[in-house]
Amino acid sequence: MKLLFLGDVMGRSGRDAVNERLPSIIERYKFDFVVVNGENASHGKGLTEPHFNAIRNAGADIVTLGDHAFDQRETISYIERENTLIRPINMPPGTPGRGAMFIEGRNGHRVLVINAQGRVFMPPIDDPFRAVEAAVAACPLGEQADAIVVDFHTEATSEIQAMGQFLDGKVSLVVGTHTHIPTADHRVLRHGTALMADAGMCGDFDSIIGTDTDEPLNRFLTGIPNGRFTPSEGEATLCGVAIQTDPRTGLTTKVLPLRLGGSLAQVEPIFD
Repeated sequence: MKLLFLGDVMGRSGRDAVNERLPSIIERYKFDFVVVNGENASHGKGLTEPHFNAIRNAGADIVTLGDHAFDQRETISYIERENTLIRPINMPPGTPGRGAMFIEGRNGHRVLVINAQGRVFMPPIDDPFRAVEAAVAACPLGEQADAIVVDFHTEATSEIQAMGQFLDGKVSLVVGTHTHIPTADHRVLRHGTALMADAGMCGDFDSIIGTDTDEPLNRFLTGIPNGRFTPSEGEATLCGVAIQTDPRTGLTTKVLPLRLGGSLAQVEPIFD
């Protein structure tokens, strides 16, 4: 199968790009399943229900979150009834929502998607490695699941690489989100799991990680907050990663980055 993962959708610019371009991307490249990280889609922090619905309507089969999962207070209520919206699996017991979901894609493929949050340079949270391990063990790749995708939302690329090595041969893809900067380390590990330390963002790269430059620069230069961070609203680049999997094992045979539109160099996920 062919699977697409899009990195953090950042503000109006990212939302508009996903809503306008994702349907044609799915059709052009024949993706069977799409995962989108939406944790910054609403004003740069969190995800409102209308914005979640728009991302789903554009073609996302699952929408993942991260450390800003509940910055929009309405998420606490609507996440309980939306089984295609997941938050980090290692949030404390009693947190609304779920951290993993096993669903059937548009072409009948059975996909397990897991969202986890790291602990390096991040808010305190439960162990992501053991939480993800348990979810994978309950729905093994090549047996119950045709593919398994892990969105690991964290700051440190070393932690993401560690998760990839930890899960090598057990999942189809481990991909990092949160930093908004696409990395160039996409590869298939020795036992067949694809790894990319950060998918990048769907947002305006003529910015500072998707934010208008004035306030971040002010804080770097003076250390004194002078206002709020505001999502940049220039033309967005869609950033992500695409994989092709072996239909027998669910492991990855090829991994390619995707960067379309906006100010970054264009990279198309064209499989043989």
